[in-house]
Amino acid sequence: MEGLMTLFADPTVWAALMTLIVMEVVLGIDNLIFISILSNKLPEGQRQRARRVGISLALIMRLALLSTIAWLVGLTAPVFDLGFQGAPGAHGEPSFETEFSWRDLILIAGGLFLVWKATKEIHHNADPNPNDDLFDSPSKTLTFGAAIVQILMLDLVFSIDSILTAVGMTDHLPVMVIAVIVAVVVMFVAADPLANFIHHNPTVVMLALGFLLMIGAVLIADGFGVHVPKGYIYAAMAFSAAVEGLNIWSRRRQAKAAAARGEAPSGITSGE
Repeated sequence: MEGLMTLFADPTVWAALMTLIVMEVVLGIDNLIFISILSNKLPEGQRQRARRVGISLALIMRLALLSTIAWLVGLTAPVFDLGFQGAPGAHGEPSFETEFSWRDLILIAGGLFLVWKATKEIHHNADPNPNDDLFDSPSKTLTFGAAIVQILMLDLVFSIDSILTAVGMTDHLPVMVIAVIVAVVVMFVAADPLANFIHHNPTVVMLALGFLLMIGAVLIADGFGVHVPKGYIYAAMAFSAAVEGLNIWSRRRQAKAAAARGEAPSGITSGE
């Protein structure tokens, strides 16, 4: 206890904690969007439980990884090399890495899964009654157990990314633990409102799936050593979300104006 008091008496530790909490919350947005979209495919009575189980698994996984930091850091060590150099980039360096660590392989696998899942969901939303069996309706086949397995797979990818980010920002384990717990609590609070908002606004579903496609592509690029600054990604997501927010606000104003004139609002359901 005295060690913790001494640690948190240092203002730089508080600055690191605040910065890390913000970073963990931002990184948790990706995880939360996926959990929200996947849980909305379940029957209504199972959705909240799936979200809570998924976020709880994310917390357990992050804390478990924090307890094995030495092993986790070892995941960044190369395990094999393809033996050739990528094409030169703008500054003469290889455009992508040919040495791959376990972290790289996990990020690539997670990115491919995200791209596949988002593409499948976009196909289903664009064509709810497909004729071929390859893209059968997820809502007919997805069970609670299958949803939890998929959430667990992405929890692993996002947890490794999250904890490695934390390790790179501070050497103090208590600071990492507090930041992770606070970020997951924020996810718990935001999960139901976000999922309900996505469910009641169909255009937001497509936007969120587009986010998942972009996040999947970034994970794949990161696995190949092409590091896209996260600030660019989240700035693009925030801009797109702001534009869609203006569209929703405009549609609701048109619906109210139409209702005041006694007209049926075009393209807007009565439940919106």
